[in-house]
Amino acid sequence: MVLDTHAWVWWVSSPARLPARARRRIDGAVTAGGPLLISSISAWEIAMLVARGRLELTLDLDTWLAKTEALPFVQFVPVDNRIALRAVSLPRFPHADPADRMIVSTAIGGGVPLVTGDARLRRYRQVETVWA
Repeated sequence: MVLDTHAWVWWVSSPARLPARARRRIDGAVTAGGPLLISSISAWEIAMLVARGRLELTLDLDTWLAKTEALPFVQFVPVDNRIALRAVSLPRFPHADPADRMIVSTAIGGGVPLVTGDARLRRYRQVETVWA
């Protein structure tokens, strides 16, 4: 499964913020050895939020990211050409956020669900989602 950016932040920093169903699915993937997929665009989103003062982490960004990268069941997925092209052609995508397009494209390309609390993405029928 792919973790949306906020799902990743909450899973690492405040797991109680995740609904029980999402936590169970993530815990199941961890127990099975993964992989939990995270789009590299999410690292960019977090860096932007931290730089703009909209997100405060308990560690400096490099250390916070390195701790996630070190988890054996987490795999970062770079934005490659296929993901980028698919992101542009998502039919009836609910909004213009390019990062969300890349994250959804990553999930679709991997044939896996997306863990997201974003109501617009949960209504988007082109991708299976997990939340509450």
